[in-house]
Amino acid sequence: MVDHMAAFKRYKKDDPVSYSLGITLTFELLRYKTQYVNKVYVHSSLKEGETYDKLKKICREAGIPIQQTDKIFHVLSQKENCYVIGEFRKFPGELDAKASHIVLVSPSNAGNMGTIMRSALGFELNQMAIIRPAVDAFDPKVVRASMGAIFSTQFQYFDSFQEYQEQFGDRELYPFMLQAQITLPEIHPSGTYSLIFGNEATGLPREFLDIGTSVIIPHSQRIDSLNLPIAASIAMYAAYSASGAGRD
Repeated sequence: MVDHMAAFKRYKKDDPVSYSLGITLTFELLRYKTQYVNKVYVHSSLKEGETYDKLKKICREAGIPIQQTDKIFHVLSQKENCYVIGEFRKFPGELDAKASHIVLVSPSNAGNMGTIMRSALGFELNQMAIIRPAVDAFDPKVVRASMGAIFSTQFQYFDSFQEYQEQFGDRELYPFMLQAQITLPEIHPSGTYSLIFGNEATGLPREFLDIGTSVIIPHSQRIDSLNLPIAASIAMYAAYSASGAGRD
């Protein structure tokens, strides 16, 4: 097979496909989104052995071609230890009205979004509403930061929070804001809820103080705020614990 560098281009938001960069991510892709995988690329440095055999077996059984080439790695990945890339078609997502959600309003950092997806999956909150403008959830940086959690996450974009609220507003709403008067330990979600977070730099607009019950995570005065992934993870853990999930 002839391998042309021109065939491989850097990822763009409008592309119909995205990529899992790394063997662990690609195994997660093959496990949860097999039907969307176009091809798996393997670097010449990947040694024959149990891992490679497992990859070949999964792809053979699913009818997914494997192509050995180094060129796509030069284009898509700057990581020296990346030896496998999965190419997949972008898959649709739709939120469950009966499930609790995490809502990200205008998130702008790909790494943060992926990290939040990972935490959300761990706390059984893998339903994510994303309010535009926002980072592209299919950006390979998001996929990598999620450590594969994106393949088990239902996410849906909305043009405004109002649009989200019109569809899913019949629930407990908890915007997390520095101006809030209620602290996280004081809330006890009893039904379906949404945890709402703003942009990394600016947080939520002040009008969110009038939406649901605004919440602040208490911390010492040595810092002015928590970063977004940490704040979201703390909030999700508190909601997860309050629900009794994970207890024997």
